[in-house]
This record gives sequence, structure tokens and C-alpha cells, in this order.
Amino acid sequence: MVQESNYRWVVVAAGGLMGCIAMGAMFSLPVLLTPTTADTGWSRTGISTAMTIGFLAMAFASMMWGSLSDRFGARPVVLLGAVLLATSLWLAGHAQSLLGFQLLFGLCAGTSVAAFFAPMMATVTGWFVTQRSLAVSLVSAGMGLAPVTMSPLAAWLVGEHGWRGTLSILSIIVALATIPAALFLRRPPAMAAGPSGDVAAQPSEAMTVRRALTSLPFATLVLTNFFCCAAHSGPIFHTVSYAELCGISALAAVSIYSVEGIAGLGGRIGFGLLGDRFGAKRTLVGGLLLQALIALGYLFARDLSQFYAVAAAFGFVYAGTMPLYAVLVRDNFPPRMLGTIIGGTAMAGGLGMATGPVLGGWIYDTTAGYGALYLTSFGLGLGAFLVAMTFTPFKPEPARPSQLQPA
Repeated sequence: MVQESNYRWVVVAAGGLMGCIAMGAMFSLPVLLTPTTADTGWSRTGISTAMTIGFLAMAFASMMWGSLSDRFGARPVVLLGAVLLATSLWLAGHAQSLLGFQLLFGLCAGTSVAAFFAPMMATVTGWFVTQRSLAVSLVSAGMGLAPVTMSPLAAWLVGEHGWRGTLSILSIIVALATIPAALFLRRPPAMAAGPSGDVAAQPSEAMTVRRALTSLPFATLVLTNFFCCAAHSGPIFHTVSYAELCGISALAAVSIYSVEGIAGLGGRIGFGLLGDRFGAKRTLVGGLLLQALIALGYLFARDLSQFYAVAAAFGFVYAGTMPLYAVLVRDNFPPRMLGTIIGGTAMAGGLGMATGPVLGGWIYDTTAGYGALYLTSFGLGLGAFLVAMTFTPFKPEPARPSQLQPA
């Protein structure tokens, strides 16, 4: 078996940095919403639609980028995504119409950001035999740093340079940070056996992509990720507005989002360690049940301290579960198709994320409140838990005599 290299941690660091910068640039839009509206006269709904388009673009582009990384490796794919993202942000900052902004920031930037997820997760899982859950979680933690690093930076920049100048500066930051970092990526070494050294324990190399994409394990992961993301996207997007309805000031309400993001960093690392110790499936199933139950906590939150408590628990759990999907993919599918399979599960997650903002808005417009949103999140989270319980790994295929002979 190929010895694991210390270089694997360089790949993790590069992935975490690029994820933070790319996701931070995408999630700068909520910070830019008010100044963009004031400067252009475009509606809040129209500008927010760019975010929904971005989620959908990320979803549908995930499998494409993942498949390209399977064929060409992560480095050229991520490099292309970095160039496209920087260009999209620059052009979005110079958009003269709402439609142009929606296409440039939503469609183009969203498609570009997707290039940083599936290829990176596939690469990192390929580099690791031991500590795989922790490694993937650390890359995900880099993405989770976006709300507490890039969002405050965008807020400061918009006060100094306006929304157009902010997007231009963010495009330069993306180019200067992600393009050099992508050059550190290398294809993971081929692994002939699992942690036990048992070749038969590995996903069958004879499996075709078509069989993988039509298999029950893949379908289960797709459905689980969709319901999981649909469960937490509504609370993520609408809790600040809900807190304001409860009498909390706008500035204090925004800090709830920061608490959730900081807690998510701990959750990613914590669940990564738990996944290495107890197994990815068991840890994921437990986390999904906790996510569903904690979503109900928002129904009882009224003052800022209560919102902080629920947000910390919710952020810790939902962020912690997300990297485990990539680990389950690595444990059940051949390395040569990891980008495609992870891209497929990421597509489902992106579609789930896209439902939350729209669903929450519809619920509020219909009921004049957000109570039904959190009940719906509980139901969706419970659905994710029940589907995940049915996940059954592929049965190991008997080793062929040639595989059992020493090299």
C-alpha cells in the first residue's frame, strides 16, 4: 500500500483557504443587499434572486466539475473555477441592469464556486486512509470561516468603496488567493487497500459510473443530503428576520448568524473526530436527528441569549454533518469516480439549500410568521434522519486470486 505523505496536509490547507475565499465571496451578497438597492433602485427581491440562482447554479454545476476532476485532476479544474469566479465578480460589480447582475453574480459566480467543492473533497478523501473524516472536516471548516472573515471584510469594504468597488476588490482577492493555492493541488496517490490492508474491503474498481449513479447507496445519499440541506437552509436564511420580529435590534440579530458560523467551525472538527472514531454513518445519523430537534428550539427563543444558545447548537450540528457525506462516498465508491459521486450529492444539497429562502418567504407571507418554518425544518430534518438510517454500503466483492498475491 502506498504510504501516506505529509503533503496531504498541504492539500487540506489549500482546500480550506480556497473554500473560505470562494464561499465568502459568494455569501457577500447579503451584506451588499441594502447598499446595492439604494444605489441602483433594483428591488430586494430581484437582488436576492441572484442568490437563489447562485444556489441552483452551484447545484447543477457540481457534478460537471466533479466529473472533470475525475478525468483531469483537481488542479486544472479548480484553477479554471478560480479564474471564472474572479472574472464573474469583477463583471458583476460593473453590471448595469438587474438581469445582468443576476446572470453574472448568480449564474456565473455560482457555477464557478461549485468548482471548489466536489474536486477538493474528492482529492482530499483520496489522500487520506486514516483521519479521513478529520481531513474533510478541516477543508469544510475553511469554508465555514467565510461568515466570520469574508463577510465582515465585505461589510467594511462596502462602507469605504460602495458595492461595485467591493465586488471589484473581492475579485482581486479571489484571484490572488485561490489561483496560487490551486497550484499546490496534486492527484492523490493510488491506494490499493483500506486501513486494514484488505483489498476486498475497498469499493470495487470494476464498478461503472452508470452503476454507481443508479445504485441504492448513491440514491440514499442524494435524498439524505437534499432533506438535510432543506432542513437547515430556511433557518439559516430567515432567523435574522425572525429575531427582529421578536424585538431584537438589526445589529444584534445579525450577530446571531455569526454565532452560528463560529459554532459551525467547532462542529466540523468535532464531527470529524467523531466520524473517525465511531464511523461516518453512525455519526451522520446521530447528527441529523439532533439537527431536526434543535430546529424546534427556535420556536421557543425570544431574547438574544436564547437565540445565541439555539444558533450555537444548530450551527455546531448542521455544519458538522456536512463533510461526512464525502467520507461515505469515499468508503463506498472507487477513487476514480469520487468527483462525480460527490458532485452528485453536492447537487442534491444545493437544491435543498435553494428551497429554504423561497419556502421561508412563502410561509411568512402566508402565515405572517415563521413558526411553521421551524416546524417544517423539523419535518425535513426528521426525513433526512430516516432516509440516512436506510443507508446500506455495497457488499464487498470477493477478492480475485491475483489480488491476494503479494506484490
